[in-house]
Amino acid sequence: MKKFEYKVVDSKDVETAGLFKGRKREDVENYLNALGNEGWELVNVDFRELEGGLEFAGVMKKEV
Repeated sequence: MKKFEYKVVDSKDVETAGLFKGRKREDVENYLNALGNEGWELVNVDFRELEGGLEFAGVMKKEV
């Protein structure tokens, strides 16, 4: 039987160019791609686009 590890991620985890700048689409994509390269798969996400920036919360999983 396969076993999985789960991780909750959100906008606060994404590094941005500056303290007061909103997270841009490419910031979020880079963050999620980096997790994908570590074997994580995004299985659920809720995105909100606010004033040119993105906010999100999601669940990732990877096989143990």
